[in-house]
Amino acid sequence: MARVLVVGGGIAGTAAALALRKAGQEVTVYEAHPDSAEDVGAFLALASNGLRALAQIDASDAVNSIGFPLTSMRVVDATGADTARVPLGEAGDPLLRYRCLRRGELNAALQAEAARRGVEIVHGACLTSVEHAPDSVGGPDAPGAVTAHFADGGAATGDLLLGADGLNSTVRRLTAPAVRPRYAGQHVFYGYTADAPVSDVDGTACITMTLGSAAGFGHLTSPEGETYWFARVGADAPLTADEITHAGPGHWRDLLLPLLRADPTAAAGIVAATKAPVLVTNATEIPNGAPWRSGRTLLIGDAAHAASPATGQGASMALEDAVILAKCLRDAPDLESALALHEALRRPRVEHNTTVSGNISRGVHTPRPRPSGGPPPARPADDELIGQLDWNTSLDPLDHRDHLG
Repeated sequence: MARVLVVGGGIAGTAAALALRKAGQEVTVYEAHPDSAEDVGAFLALASNGLRALAQIDASDAVNSIGFPLTSMRVVDATGADTARVPLGEAGDPLLRYRCLRRGELNAALQAEAARRGVEIVHGACLTSVEHAPDSVGGPDAPGAVTAHFADGGAATGDLLLGADGLNSTVRRLTAPAVRPRYAGQHVFYGYTADAPVSDVDGTACITMTLGSAAGFGHLTSPEGETYWFARVGADAPLTADEITHAGPGHWRDLLLPLLRADPTAAAGIVAATKAPVLVTNATEIPNGAPWRSGRTLLIGDAAHAASPATGQGASMALEDAVILAKCLRDAPDLESALALHEALRRPRVEHNTTVSGNISRGVHTPRPRPSGGPPPARPADDELIGQLDWNTSLDPLDHRDHLG
């Protein structure tokens, strides 16, 4: 049995703790935030592959108690005309339907489930350095260990340290300082409103993707009648931290509306009805080929392979990481073999996702004439959007190995 230190209590870290615990490992989670809240305002959709990973760590019930299911996707062009409608999830299995959740609620649900199973989660633990004992890597009998040092003067020692601390990972900065997240070509906006008109065409389990002339737009309506929406706008340069921090409450809504009003779709009306502040971030990715391992440390989730949000696979890929890693540690003869096997299984799939998602964000697969004076188009063509969906649901690395536990 290995003692595993997990740095980061978000989706990747907490799911890894649940998987490792089920596989018989000793695990403690160290989270820098003082509580479970992280990116409370953002939302995400878990695809079938992510939901299958949750089922393998017995967390389906905990997650299905929050959010709501998505059973279909409707695609609309810039004129407002329907161009496609496709089912989401796997037919016949309610546990594998897509599910929309607020990120903060998903974090809290996973952390509550981990605590219920006896996993220790230490909040307010800010990592400052990682120390490897001499001869801490090597053959199956190598005696070494890894120690995490925290800002409050505390320390913890284990056999393996997992960096599950997200896009701006401290573990990655300490172990692979040359690797920097890079801009993927879009500004991404999120918002909610209870005042948007609900279309009978959409329903409450359907996400509508609008391929607008100046922005990509998606929206869905919860069973309570609240509309969740996002917009992706191509831009040559990322927003600065100062721009994001100091924008007025209506700034991003007012910036989006002229772009969306160029098309006769529902997008502008939904954004206009949004009274709460609009969230904004940059589409960002970790370059393919970046190192994941250093001694007895391993990066997982966004810390290792963050992708732009275009494919909507970030959380699901992190959940897959958790399950595959736990199986590798359970089955491999030693730590080095387990980490090498995990990387061999995961790298082709996650880097394919990074490539596909980044190309969509940059418009690489969808070259279109740029309107005079307008922004570059920032959306996939209809066939690429449907192809992306097929890729999300049909490739499943969890089938080629037996069940965890």
